[in-house]
Amino acid sequence: MSKPYKILVVDDDSSITELLQYNLEQQGYIVQAVHSGKEALEIARDFQPNLVLLDIMMPGLDGVETCRILRNTTFSEELFILFLTARAEEYSEIAAFDAGANDYIIKPVKPRALMSRISACFKRETIAQAKNSIITIRGITVDRESYTVMKNNEKITLAKKEFELLYFLCQHPNKIFNRDELLKKVWGTDVCVVSRTIDVHIRKIREKIGDDLINTVKGIGYKLELSEE
Repeated sequence: MSKPYKILVVDDDSSITELLQYNLEQQGYIVQAVHSGKEALEIARDFQPNLVLLDIMMPGLDGVETCRILRNTTFSEELFILFLTARAEEYSEIAAFDAGANDYIIKPVKPRALMSRISACFKRETIAQAKNSIITIRGITVDRESYTVMKNNEKITLAKKEFELLYFLCQHPNKIFNRDELLKKVWGTDVCVVSRTIDVHIRKIREKIGDDLINTVKGIGYKLELSEE
């Protein structure tokens, strides 16, 4: 990394924050650790983290509400928020994403796997900031200027909206979008189409490029996977 990324770890269990801080610092990240949502909001203003690792179950301000408030801060657009929690219920996961989470990881998780997920987030940032209209992810090359898609040196033909949907997801790998968001981003607000249109286009894209690149996140939407974990 040319400039170390800053990570804020938020968990009321000090043994977890110490372990996470140690492993993250070994990877070259600048790390601050706190034990409550209130502390996280206070330190975030000055620390300006690139990524927040956030637990849900904390005294006082819980993780979901902390996430919601963080998303309203001035630097939130470039901020990654990853939940790391023992809460495995679907409703907790949906609440986290509704509050603005980028990812949801259930404890326990092996440090190496967690480091991989965090690294993938920052790779997504690098891709999103790239000015080049050509994006290559996991053997798939998408060229915005020529509207072409290549896989293993073979050209794949996509309909216009299939291409635009794939290109948009490639611009934002590992980020989950619900159907309404994808409709607004790809079709615009002036076109009257039903949300299930997204499902049809995703299915057609999968038939042509394979079904392991775009994942369905149950009850939420879709995301394009940057890494093969």
